Amino acid sequence: MFQRIRQRLGDMKTIQHLCQGAEQYALADQQREPAVEHFLLSALDLDDGTARRAFEQVHADPAQLPQAIAQQYRDALRFAGLTADAAASALDASEPLEPSRGLYEAAPSGADLMQTLARQRSGERGPLLGAHVVALVAAMRQGVAPRSLAALGVDAAALRAAAQAEIGAYQNR
Repeated sequence: MFQRIRQRLGDMKTIQHLCQGAEQYALADQQREPAVEHFLLSALDLDDGTARRAFEQVHADPAQLPQAIAQQYRDALRFAGLTADAAASALDASEPLEPSRGLYEAAPSGADLMQTLARQRSGERGPLLGAHVVALVAAMRQGVAPRSLAALGVDAAALRAAAQAEIGAYQNR
């Protein structure tokens, strides 16, 4: 019982880091509410290192992910009718937005990711890891994050398997 309480406290700390990191990435992207792609970037920054190792297992460079996400935003603006220059300048803001002083709110995709994560983790043992986020995102078929992974040439099924392997390895150490 003591172990379970300790794990819950650790998971709450991980969620705090995950949400704060996602918010920072969203604000840097001139968005108030973090979306799935921001949670994925934040998962790569978690101290457990499992998200980064999952990327490394499929020979994907996590450092390339922000550029791939930005390209998805530019492509969406061009699809909406903006010229390439107008799309680029619309996304080139010099300063990140200031954080909101109200309640934390994620974009619908980010909120859905966190709710799915909570549902999946409710019966699981072991700590919440960055690889849990990677596994969920790799299972998605639509959205900026899956398109960004595809743009990097990442095999989503292989990334998901690598993330699940990282979860298993971390829990068996």
